[in-house]
Amino acid sequence: MLSMYAEIIRIRFLTMLAYRVNYYSGIIVYSINIGAYYFLWNAIYGGQSTMGGFSAQQMVTYVAISWMARAFYFNNIDREMALDIKEGKVAIEMIRPYNYLTVKLMQGFGEGIFRLLFFSVPGMLVISLIFPIDYPDNPEIWGWYTLSLLISFVINTQINLITGLMTFFFYNNEGIMRAKRVIVDLFSGLILPISFYPGWAQEILKFMPFQAISYLPGMIFTEAMQGEKIYSALLIQIAWMFGLLLPIWFMWWRACKNVIIQGG
Repeated sequence: MLSMYAEIIRIRFLTMLAYRVNYYSGIIVYSINIGAYYFLWNAIYGGQSTMGGFSAQQMVTYVAISWMARAFYFNNIDREMALDIKEGKVAIEMIRPYNYLTVKLMQGFGEGIFRLLFFSVPGMLVISLIFPIDYPDNPEIWGWYTLSLLISFVINTQINLITGLMTFFFYNNEGIMRAKRVIVDLFSGLILPISFYPGWAQEILKFMPFQAISYLPGMIFTEAMQGEKIYSALLIQIAWMFGLLLPIWFMWWRACKNVIIQGG
């Protein structure tokens, strides 16, 4: 079974590899995006040493690493699932000797590995030549960040699975998928670190999984979190990773009992 899922990862990676040229232009677009944030945050800091728990240099690093990490954890699994459901392909997937949701997770991981190797890593090298980025000197920080980033991928993909499963119940959830993308980017700390939100908003976001996608990994990488705070951040991520399994399982169980295929 494990070899089968490994093969799914490999096939997805090779599929993405066939269109790798498309991602080179993406590096340029992301570099321009990061550049805009660089000048924006420099203007916001205006000579101040720290804001929201970040120094100006940490903020530049946070912005760069968060956008490049997004290239790794981002995927369109929800849209693929919606298309499978509308076209009736999911009915065939349900009777095959594997778990459909696990297959989607593995496909997303194969895509993520491709994006990491051909987008994130080259992108960070390009960005480092243009803007001052502080990389951690401590190997342990790199290890904790890698673990945190892997968990953030799982959590983001789980949210995509939930969004995709909604197609079973709403039949056309295009609006929900668009709203989900905006909400994740906004509340995950990608566009604005959560420490910059008003106190009441920070308290609300503590009870949502979005911080575990971008904010917590970024805080670890920039060393804005240290010591026990890193362990607490990882525990929050792990808790959400397992906590999201419950709604996914329940929605899949309900979907299998009430399959209505559009088209096909």
